[in-house]
Amino acid sequence: MSNKGFYKVGFCIYNTWCMDIFAFITLFGGLAFFLYGMHLLSESLKKTAGGKLEKLLKKATNNSGKGLLVGAIITIAIQSSSAMTVMLVGFVNSGIMELFQTVGVIFGSDIGTTLTAWILSLSGINSDGNILLKLLEPKCFSLIFALIGIILIMGSKKQRRKDIGMMLVGFGILMQGMTMMSSSMAPLRDSESFVHILTAFKNPILGVLAGTIVTGVIQSSAASIGILQSLSLTGSLTYGMTIPLIIGANIGTCMTAVLSSIGVSRDAKRVTVIHVAIKVIGGVIWLMLFYSLDAIMDFAFLDKSIGIVGIAAFHSIFNIGNTIILFPFRSHLVKLAKLLIKETDEEQEFKLDDRLMTSPPIAVSECTNSMVKMVGKAKAGLDKATDMLLTGYNDNDFEFVKKNEEKVDSYEDVIGSFLMKLTTTHHLSVEDKNRSSKMLQAVGEFERIADHANYMANSAEEIARKQIVFSPDANDEIRRIVTAVKEVYTKTAECYLSNNPDMSKEIGPLRIVISEMCDTYKANHVERLSSGICEPGHGFVYNDILYSCGRIADHSMNIAAIVYRFKTMDSGDTYMHDFKQRKDAESEALYNKYLEKYVKSAI
Repeated sequence: MSNKGFYKVGFCIYNTWCMDIFAFITLFGGLAFFLYGMHLLSESLKKTAGGKLEKLLKKATNNSGKGLLVGAIITIAIQSSSAMTVMLVGFVNSGIMELFQTVGVIFGSDIGTTLTAWILSLSGINSDGNILLKLLEPKCFSLIFALIGIILIMGSKKQRRKDIGMMLVGFGILMQGMTMMSSSMAPLRDSESFVHILTAFKNPILGVLAGTIVTGVIQSSAASIGILQSLSLTGSLTYGMTIPLIIGANIGTCMTAVLSSIGVSRDAKRVTVIHVAIKVIGGVIWLMLFYSLDAIMDFAFLDKSIGIVGIAAFHSIFNIGNTIILFPFRSHLVKLAKLLIKETDEEQEFKLDDRLMTSPPIAVSECTNSMVKMVGKAKAGLDKATDMLLTGYNDNDFEFVKKNEEKVDSYEDVIGSFLMKLTTTHHLSVEDKNRSSKMLQAVGEFERIADHANYMANSAEEIARKQIVFSPDANDEIRRIVTAVKEVYTKTAECYLSNNPDMSKEIGPLRIVISEMCDTYKANHVERLSSGICEPGHGFVYNDILYSCGRIADHSMNIAAIVYRFKTMDSGDTYMHDFKQRKDAESEALYNKYLEKYVKSAI
């Protein structure tokens, strides 16, 4: 288009604006309602879906076919392909998903997002006095939905019903915004200046560019398609004008993913590259194919007016066709992403990406998965440290414990900070609040256990370096208490991971036995030192080992109490004090069992 053409379009826009400024105020007001309603609907859907979204995503890891289906389902559930892509960037950045696993989900997300346009097409229903059709008009049923939603929000005490109410209110606001945008277009139906503006988009390149820019600014292809559907009610939009705009809207929706990829890992950036590549390559293929056929066959329908349903249909055809064409080449898309984002030798630190917070239930679930890894790492470090005390020092095991302790520290920092931010900035369901609170209380306990495993490794290294030889009695005591500590933490890890309150009851009696062993062994060692059986320099190392054993048992007890509390919190049981002071027959029997096992019997 020449400079003169641009000036003409600019003059037409100015003239149209002056002719009916109130129509534009209504348009942008309706857009505001639309975007807020979409946000409210999306957030409420994610809350009511809960952990089901995460379970669906786990199924996407098997093959791309499942990923395609899961991507479509989740996008339909949260009503936002942009949010889905942002979540994928977060998953890959956090190491939860591999790059190739996201490709099928992205294609599925593109298909799932087309449902919104079909829902919006209901605003084009003409009832003509038919009561049933009248009820299907957005200005009617959206108000009914909003009313039901308000009743649920104000009249229900259960959070899940309130979330459903917010979902209905969000949908009502969304559809009212669509109605406002549609009504704002009515005065422009006969505007000659407005028609001049639209004719500028007969140029396919300009149409694609305009659709990309508008969607990139408002970061919602659904909103862009909604605006187009509103404009179509004027009867001024033709197929020739609209098709490039729809293609541009699909490209522009990548802007959210592009912004979300700033400051993330290499593979997370590649997710965005794949998303953009699918839209851009697909858009280029469609434009070349469509307009080449038009040059040969001269499509007469391009000059015909397009309606709301026609826009929804082409939006679906574009995304479904795009998937059919490019889905077989998903491995090549991954190669393209790797070619554009080069490999580096940097080792990625553990992190939980803030983009996971776009879906709080999934964020909580991924924190839970990270806790599982942390518990396992703490146990691996403790096993290596205790093995060195029981069977002898090993340089490789010592280095493993040191590095492992740093990793556990990192897990505590990341999980704790992430959960604090999540719980203070996002609304969580009651279940997710309890899960978050449980993790916040337990994460520090596991980190302390890893610290004491590190101290045990230091003691093993000191014994080897100084060539310390304990007396047979001292060696026997170390073997007994270290073996007991391995059991108490193994039971604690299993108790936490299985969320089993019955198993937590076993940890208390074993912890008491370990505590009593510590006191007895300290006294025994003082006697050995005073009688000259053990050398004075040995006492510090021996006491360090006993101290770490006692503290590991204490932290294990705290973890067991946390599990017991959150599993039985509605039963009226008090928290830490009563749990630690249990003196029923079952606890007594378990105490005697462990006393016999570690103190009285030979090991």
